[in-house]
Amino acid sequence: MNAERLIKQYERIADTSDAMPPLRRFVLDLAVRGRLVPQDPSDEPASELLRRIAAEKARLFKSGIIGRQRPLPPLVHEEIPFRLPSGWAWARLGDVSQFVTSGSRDWAQHYSTSGAIFVRMGNLSKDHYRLRLDNIQRVQPPPDGEGTRTRLEAYDILISITGDVGMLGLIPEGFGEAYINQHTAMVRPMPAMKGHYLPELFRSPFAQDQFKEPQRGIKNSFRLTDVTQFVVPLPPLAEQRRIVAKIDELMTLCDGLEDKLEEREEMRDRFTVATLAHLHAPDPSRFRNDARFALDAWPALTARADQIRNLRQTILNLAVNGKLVAQTPTDEPAFDLLKRIEKEKQSITASDIVDLGGSYDVNLRLPTGWTWVRLEQISDIGTGLTPSKARLDYYKGGTVPWINSAATNGDPILSAEHFVTRKAVNECRLKIYPKGSLVVALYGQGKTRGQVAELGLDATVNQACAVVKWLPSFSELSRFVKLALKQQYHAMRQRAEGGPQPNLNVGKIKDLVLPLPPLAEQHLIVAKVDELMGLCDRLEASLADVDDIRSRLLDALLAEALEPEDERKLEAAE
Repeated sequence: MNAERLIKQYERIADTSDAMPPLRRFVLDLAVRGRLVPQDPSDEPASELLRRIAAEKARLFKSGIIGRQRPLPPLVHEEIPFRLPSGWAWARLGDVSQFVTSGSRDWAQHYSTSGAIFVRMGNLSKDHYRLRLDNIQRVQPPPDGEGTRTRLEAYDILISITGDVGMLGLIPEGFGEAYINQHTAMVRPMPAMKGHYLPELFRSPFAQDQFKEPQRGIKNSFRLTDVTQFVVPLPPLAEQRRIVAKIDELMTLCDGLEDKLEEREEMRDRFTVATLAHLHAPDPSRFRNDARFALDAWPALTARADQIRNLRQTILNLAVNGKLVAQTPTDEPAFDLLKRIEKEKQSITASDIVDLGGSYDVNLRLPTGWTWVRLEQISDIGTGLTPSKARLDYYKGGTVPWINSAATNGDPILSAEHFVTRKAVNECRLKIYPKGSLVVALYGQGKTRGQVAELGLDATVNQACAVVKWLPSFSELSRFVKLALKQQYHAMRQRAEGGPQPNLNVGKIKDLVLPLPPLAEQHLIVAKVDELMGLCDRLEASLADVDDIRSRLLDALLAEALEPEDERKLEAAE
């Protein structure tokens, strides 16, 4: 299979631009294995090229242009991963380079606003060898300083050898005076090897694997001897030029394919944004049709998990704004429901409901029968604490589940990782919250803060959690309120305060303002949300299945390009 046909077949299978890096790597893999362009028997073989390079290196040494170089160890069988075509040869990078070195230290004292370019790791590229010159540091090097030994020339190859090892740069013609520091190796190829074959080799999977193998230490490092002993599959010089030209041609085709895939993704994004916009600001006369269209069309529009997340958020928004199910005039109004709750609590009067403010826009017109409430008006809200870790009798043999904020990563919370003893509960006055209560993470790592999960067991909690406990007669509120709190996840996180790791507190949870529907409508809303979230689950599962199938098809297509015709050609050549 030729590479052009491979790319056209790839286009029929690939669906997003994420599929492009493997294809580009595969092109480079074909290149360094000698399978990208046909061999020409009339080409000077690489073995002869190596003999000419060795003679030229001897002349340069005799002239004092390069120093004496240590003999390189011979290649061993374990270093040769594949067979080369006729006319190719295995070599080490030191065999085809004038020298390999790295920059010197203490360049910061020579930084300047003008002068020579100082190439740093930030100017190197991970997936290419183009220099990134959007942020250039300049230096005024001292005359005859030690750093002048690494004054860069055209076609010098730069390789990062600390930190992110294997980042690349190629010095173009006309670049001007420039230097490097000790974090970068500089490879100066022999004159015959100056060009783009070695840089293309270095960004291939074969080379990148070599960069990964000998990294050492906490910060990762790659010694200059590792660079010098780098294994190089060497084509005839004429074939090197054909390979580089073919890589350029195929990468241009890949650029075109990537543009098409990105355009397709952008079109999907525009469709999904427009579809969701219709639902966020619905026309009542068309809303049901718009909603049905969105749900029916989503499988065709969806290619990424983030688009399904947006759909889930839209479903929650519609649910808590009274736009997901129709209102029934005969339902008990939420205001009367609230009065019944208040009567049971015997602490808050209906007049306390006005002028609430908070995370919702209370000027938003609610559907008939709905009302605004503070969360503390319809529940009891508390928190927990951490018993002293010095008291082993508070933990050893404990049987009481003790929940932390990380447990909100799962919903419902069905088990505990940590337990405390009854003695800890009694002496520290820990509250045990009943199954069905809602746990809100007040703080925690990453995206934990603001997460909500339902307790699936009786448990106590630590101080990083707030718990919403229901009055005995009104536990039915739990499921709708959980939806409302999940819908407010981002708004709750924005209300957190303090330092680089801002926290929520119980007071902020108590003050949360929520729209409250009639109880009967809450049941309908929860059932509809469950139905639609089930659809989202199926979409995600389908997307994962399709992605897996597509990935296996792409892998099979790439594997087929290596089989078996090329193998037979190589065997015949031997």
